[in-house]
Amino acid sequence: MTAPPSNTLSAAEARRMTLAAQGFSRRRPNAVAVRHLHRAMSQLGVLQIDSVNVFARSHYMPMFSRLGAYDQTLLDRTFLARTTHYVEYLAHEATFMPVADWALWGFRMREWRERAERPGGWGHVHRRTLDWVRDELHARGPLRPADLRDDAPRERGSWWDWDEAKIALEQLWRCGEVAIAGRVGFERRYALATQIIPPEIRRTVIPRDEAVRELVRRAARSYGVATIADLNDYHRLRDQSAVRAAVGDLVDAGELEPVSVRGWERAGKPIAAWRHRDAVLPRRMDRAALLTPFDPVVWFRDRALRTFDFDYRIEIYVPAAERRFGYYSLPVLVADRVVGRVDLKADRASSTLRVQSAWWERQARPQADAERVAEELARAALWQGLERISVSGWGDAADDVAHALHGAVTSVERHVHPRE
Repeated sequence: MTAPPSNTLSAAEARRMTLAAQGFSRRRPNAVAVRHLHRAMSQLGVLQIDSVNVFARSHYMPMFSRLGAYDQTLLDRTFLARTTHYVEYLAHEATFMPVADWALWGFRMREWRERAERPGGWGHVHRRTLDWVRDELHARGPLRPADLRDDAPRERGSWWDWDEAKIALEQLWRCGEVAIAGRVGFERRYALATQIIPPEIRRTVIPRDEAVRELVRRAARSYGVATIADLNDYHRLRDQSAVRAAVGDLVDAGELEPVSVRGWERAGKPIAAWRHRDAVLPRRMDRAALLTPFDPVVWFRDRALRTFDFDYRIEIYVPAAERRFGYYSLPVLVADRVVGRVDLKADRASSTLRVQSAWWERQARPQADAERVAEELARAALWQGLERISVSGWGDAADDVAHALHGAVTSVERHVHPRE
């Protein structure tokens, strides 16, 4: 059941509204099919891509968080293979997005092109490399960067430089001349946009203000309730004045409604917020989930702190001796609270899910939450085809989680982390 709308929300109501908008109020399907991936994407809007594979690459995780264990090759066929449904672009950072959204990003592509082609810009300085790369893609179709390297001109003392060719592919992609034609393993295949994007989409020109308004509308729908900063960050628009103008238009159109959220403050003053007209407010949430660091629920640090009282950053770039929580700690959601974080590693050689560290947050209820965390870890191990779970002693939740795991799975081990 959902509660009636109100112009004032508690912090807990804002959390539940966000989680419902992100798909966490739906029951997990018994068997995940392609239609479930499409439905989840309709709520996410974008799926961020990341190469770190210590447990599972980030773009696999949001579907697991929302749908439960599923066959990752299903996502590979739907997103990574050459597809008519999705394509990659900078719709947050590097993300998968619906191919139909290509025209929405025409303004960003034009801005990249203008910067590249101005005197002194990369495209102006390296025009010869760009022309060669265009010619190769036109003649040969989709190519991996390695394909260009293998057949590159050999007069390296004159103009050819391999790093320039790789940058050229990225420049052409950012400018919209090139699109990603799927991946081989995790390596991109690049093609001319004319070879990938349907002509009716390529011919569509959307003015910048209209595109921003549509992207703000979608961000508001995906968050349920949000501030200007939240809406600006969802698609990394980096233009608060344009976002404010879009919000004003959407309020006038009746699609957004101003609300206040208790506790959403800065320097003691309330932060303005808006609710999307389709947002629902569940009376309660009863979902546990492991989240990727690049899940929209937590990817904007300011919002994660404001909404979930969760101060979060990943520590992959922090020297090992200085890490507080671990290399790649995953937030753990229970009901409408982020209760902790676990640093996971899939040790495939020994078929073991290693819990390198486990920590409680202030809002955790350790005795009850440990069982929910254990259930999610057992589900994660099963999803990754791992037979055992091993828990180190690093972290104030480690013993609670290890104890709860003994009741959830049959093969639980303990190991010593170097930080212990």
